[in-house]
Amino acid sequence: MKIFIALFACMFLSLCGGNQNQNSQPPAGQQKAETAATEDKPDTKPLKLVPQKIILGPKKSFNLFLPQGYEIRVAATGFARPRFMAISRDNRVFMTDMINLSDNTKGAVYILSDFDPAQGRFQTVTPYLKGLHNPNSVAFFTDKGKKEWLYVALTGRLLRYAYARGETSPSSEAETIATFPDYGLSYKYGGWHLTRTVTIGPNGKIYVSVGSSCNACEEKEEVRATILEMEADGQNQRVFASGLRNAVGLKWVDRQLYATNMGADHLGDDKPADTMYAIGDGAFYGWPYCYQSGGAVTTDPKIDEWKSKRDCKDVPLAFAEFAAHSSPLGLEYFDKTVSDARLKDMFLVALHGSSKESLKRGYRISRITKSGVTGDFITGFLQAGRIYGRPADVMRFGKDSFLFTDDHAGLVYYVFKKVEEDKAKGKR
Repeated sequence: MKIFIALFACMFLSLCGGNQNQNSQPPAGQQKAETAATEDKPDTKPLKLVPQKIILGPKKSFNLFLPQGYEIRVAATGFARPRFMAISRDNRVFMTDMINLSDNTKGAVYILSDFDPAQGRFQTVTPYLKGLHNPNSVAFFTDKGKKEWLYVALTGRLLRYAYARGETSPSSEAETIATFPDYGLSYKYGGWHLTRTVTIGPNGKIYVSVGSSCNACEEKEEVRATILEMEADGQNQRVFASGLRNAVGLKWVDRQLYATNMGADHLGDDKPADTMYAIGDGAFYGWPYCYQSGGAVTTDPKIDEWKSKRDCKDVPLAFAEFAAHSSPLGLEYFDKTVSDARLKDMFLVALHGSSKESLKRGYRISRITKSGVTGDFITGFLQAGRIYGRPADVMRFGKDSFLFTDDHAGLVYYVFKKVEEDKAKGKR
């Protein structure tokens, strides 16, 4: 038992960036603390998933498969292509809607409010902004002067609005604090990756991911295939990390930025892996010269065309790997305040799914342990060649519950851990 505890502690410290002499023994008091911690450790065993029926209309029903003890409800419907979510300081859910896959200016931001836990549904849906250019994500920030801001990431611009609690439309004019490449789908390299994702760091700085302009090429614009860092007002913009073909999901956890990333499409059905990285300041993650597959980084064959001398040995390994073409998008982290050991200290990642349905890749919500081990949490969005949904974002919404968007069916789901009947009776 002591050996297991020591190994567990070493692994945890390694993940958090700490250093420890593997041959040293912790003090007795520390051993007792570690023993107590293991008694409440996360449950990392593969989960048994059971069917739950989803009814979206008179002739549209299907099963999704969730862990035993969880239930799922349709929380909001009627959207075109709902994407990423954020909770405002007055506890309302703001969600983007990109309308469709085209390059358009019909996007919107909605407010989901008046949530009814008994029904698992939002009673009020209010359009907050309309006529937006491919809005993918929003974020809230309170500055040192206690002023609140809403950031909206569009293809070509990062906007911010002074936010007033309770408002149902912006009470201030939009301020453009950053601009990005905005060539649409007819861009000279073929046009790619119209989404931008914004998140706020623990240091009060703004981080925005900008995808590549192509499948595999040497970019001519420095901001492509990067995560950018800037001040809250857009000043002092710099490249925080590069070599990320399309980092869509961004999440800060304990002062560490995590990002999902999609690999290139020219290497066949089984490589490269799609990935999730623990992002390092100034790190280069390989694209377009290198890719990861099978837990190793490999040189892309196209490197010969480019005659580049990039050394793939220096490219960091991913925190987690997904099957090729799974298309990981939004992610959420469930910390130690979660009561269910099956979610405690875990990530959930929305795997949007391959555009080639026959691969059966993605189309699920995946659970990732703090050691990077992947497994299924919700499946059933692709069955017998038919697509029933494509998860886009995951956001915690309560103690053992969360929301996720489905940009194929145009709705938001609410997933929660139900109270067992015998325990419920005991509390009455």
